[in-house]
Amino acid sequence: MHETNLLTLAMRLASQAGELIASQRQALSVSFKDGTELVTQADVAADRLITEGILTIYPDHQILSEELNPEQATDAEHLWIIAPIDGTVNFAHKHPQVAVSIAYYHKGKARLGVVHNPFLQETFHAQAGKGARLNDQPIRVSGKEELKRALVATGFPYVKDELPLLMNRLHTVLQNCADVRRLGSAALDICWLACGRLDVYYESVKPWDFAAAQLIAREAGAITGHIHPLPAGANPELCGDNLLMSTPALFKPLQALLQQADQLTSKQAATA
Repeated sequence: MHETNLLTLAMRLASQAGELIASQRQALSVSFKDGTELVTQADVAADRLITEGILTIYPDHQILSEELNPEQATDAEHLWIIAPIDGTVNFAHKHPQVAVSIAYYHKGKARLGVVHNPFLQETFHAQAGKGARLNDQPIRVSGKEELKRALVATGFPYVKDELPLLMNRLHTVLQNCADVRRLGSAALDICWLACGRLDVYYESVKPWDFAAAQLIAREAGAITGHIHPLPAGANPELCGDNLLMSTPALFKPLQALLQQADQLTSKQAATA
């Protein structure tokens, strides 16, 4: 199995899914998973298009996808991770910050990733060890070295049950960095880090939100990791809790600041 063929397939399916969701945005059927998380008929249709496109060629591969296969284990030898629409709220509100995300993992390691924005006609992709590209042009992280000049991206969950933690982190970032952006698509936040439009990204998200973009950022020179050490045995490439990614010089300083913010949250909770 040649990875170039896998990348060609992922690029084709991302483009086709992008065309599908763009065509369906004018007549949306909206519902809510668990009463909070917005989903449209286009999410399901795009998930089905990508899933069937992969399984038609590789029937023995496993698929972890946001809508149709969200419970798939992540330890398969051949694993595809799909977000049919990352930024569904943006999509439903006709914002352009929307992406189709497709990643292929082999034995727990990211081998290729594609993130396609059909509304801005931007396609990011990477293969492990071969660099990252935007519309087939090489990209690199900003190389920013001063935290006070850093533009930081983050997001917030549908369920707001950790507001003190989120606000303490945000307060710390705003005190120490240039500004914050909340664009509504984790995959595109991370890809914008990869091409230098942003300098730092942090958030807790699901694997399908970051699986492809994380590889793209890493291949563009970003440091990818987590705010806190992971539990023993956790796969750092698939654990979406407390993600932190940045241009290299900013990773450790911001990691330390966010850890301090979390310590403050713990102290506040203990004395409440």
